[in-house]
Amino acid sequence: MTQESLLSKKEILRMMAGFRRFRERFFKEEHSVYDSLASAGQRPKTLMIACSDSRVDPAILFSSSPGDIFVVRNVANLVPPFESNMGFHGVSAAIEFAVVNLQVENVVILGHRQCGGIRSLFQPENVKEGGFVAQWMTIAKEAKEKVLAALPGQDVDHLCRECEKTSIVTSLNNLRTFPFIESAVQSRGLQLIGVYFDLELGHLSFYDDTADTFRELDITKAHPTA
Repeated sequence: MTQESLLSKKEILRMMAGFRRFRERFFKEEHSVYDSLASAGQRPKTLMIACSDSRVDPAILFSSSPGDIFVVRNVANLVPPFESNMGFHGVSAAIEFAVVNLQVENVVILGHRQCGGIRSLFQPENVKEGGFVAQWMTIAKEAKEKVLAALPGQDVDHLCRECEKTSIVTSLNNLRTFPFIESAVQSRGLQLIGVYFDLELGHLSFYDDTADTFRELDITKAHPTA
């Protein structure tokens, strides 16, 4: 594909215009940011496992700068349980790199409202039968069954919202099945955190494991000291 052909596509042209603005900011006005990242390497403090949903971009949601967070995105922000077979484990490989190589201090599972992956658990006709999405979503099957048992007779929207949260807990539990994560939790205090973004209301909730519930975060108390 030639440059002329590439730039004739409206959406690609819009993206390239966005890159031009990005380049003008970070390679002219704030060149020191990428100069430091290029010379010293990345040292993110947090690994964030988020959904591929285009409406939930962690960097935008948390006003992060380049180098702040190491992001893994997949359908429904799921973490599979540890497996020792040498298959193609993209999510597990990224988690290992962040925890073992980058030595992140936090692992955050970011779930959200209106998750299409979670909805497919309750409306499987929305995805290809026997396809990759259907197989991937079996990771959250336990969460679905738990929600159905706790909320019999509820409408699909209600079930989806609860499952969006419950699946975060499932992924947090799956993280603990990785030996290197359990080791990091015990040896250096690696934090495993679950958060839920309500994109309709603009609220952020966190998982309180002491009460096994999600609580809305009081952002008025969020004043970083550094």
